[in-house]
Amino acid sequence: MSLRSIFAARTNWTLEENAYAKALRRHQQSGRTLLDLTASNPTAWGFAYDEATILDALRDPAALRYDPQPKGLPSARESVARYYEEIAPAAAIDPERLILTTGTSEAYSFLFRLLCEPGDEVLVAQPSYPLFDFLASIQDVKLRPFHLVYDHGWQIDFHELESSIGAWTRAILLVHPNNPTGNFVRQREAERLNALCAAHHLALIVDEVFFDYPLRSETAQSPAHASFVSNTAALTFVLSGLSKISALPQMKVGWIAAGGPQELVRDAVARLEVIADTYLSLNAPVQHALPVLLAQRKSVQPQIISRVQANLRQLDEMLANQKLVSRLEIEGGWYAVLRVPAVRSDEGLAIALLDESSVAVHPGHFYEFPGEGHLVVSLLTPADQFVEGVRRLLAQVAKG
Repeated sequence: MSLRSIFAARTNWTLEENAYAKALRRHQQSGRTLLDLTASNPTAWGFAYDEATILDALRDPAALRYDPQPKGLPSARESVARYYEEIAPAAAIDPERLILTTGTSEAYSFLFRLLCEPGDEVLVAQPSYPLFDFLASIQDVKLRPFHLVYDHGWQIDFHELESSIGAWTRAILLVHPNNPTGNFVRQREAERLNALCAAHHLALIVDEVFFDYPLRSETAQSPAHASFVSNTAALTFVLSGLSKISALPQMKVGWIAAGGPQELVRDAVARLEVIADTYLSLNAPVQHALPVLLAQRKSVQPQIISRVQANLRQLDEMLANQKLVSRLEIEGGWYAVLRVPAVRSDEGLAIALLDESSVAVHPGHFYEFPGEGHLVVSLLTPADQFVEGVRRLLAQVAKG
């Protein structure tokens, strides 16, 4: 007779390195210089921060007094409300419907606990960020995918989305703009989402961490896109935080902004406050510093946008001189999706790039792209490394 494992089944993950991770570790051990086209940490890639102002903000003597506020200190929440008033002037954000968290990962955990019983489902758009699978499984929630389809730009497959709604569905999850495809949810799509949520009594979860980074390319002029913080037609939870807004991932400040029908919002916030009170996880120094840390976006965002736009232009110029690799349309964020010949698996090509060309890219299957033939590259990489990395990538693809 076998004994039950001492560990919970929800943590029974495959912990062995996959082939790509092994190849990356092998390259690191070789000592060769790597051209990293997967850059995601802005603090490591040469952007200028106002170090003195940031560090001084963390020295506020008020942080020495313990003032447990489940939703976050009023002054901190008010600074987030002011941020939204600046980026979305038509949306008056009541700080009372904001809940501060230690990043968006904790925010997802709070929302899964708020909305779902064990075994309930959340519908999630794919391609998408792979962390969602772990966040959901830890909370005993099942993710059911619906797909974004590509036809001169990315769109929600509403036929698949509607057919995926079942008795256990509790919410629809989107990233706006999506990571890594970079598409925003369009106004007509938002209207259909609201109608679906109302008809099936679902919540809408919208991750807007990349919202401040719209892109303009030579081949597409993106229209203005609205934040979901002003959405009132369905119960809506908008997630964001310092990680991308001020390019300060180490500060671990995120939030949930609740919106929608007044009665539902009031009940949701009251329940979230109890969940947050159970953890009281966000520390005092960053809460007191939050107004200053949010203000840092005004100096760091232009630097990031300038680099991302410059790399995007360089990428398009290099792609124009060959025919094997193309770029899919992108409207926002830090990443570009490349379409490559599907003569081998995406992982196989990514490993060959590591082993033979010392270039790191993400294979499309990391993000659940349907089928082979997709690579994801970061536009955050410094320009000289980015250009050389793309040159080697194109040469590798040309070799077949």
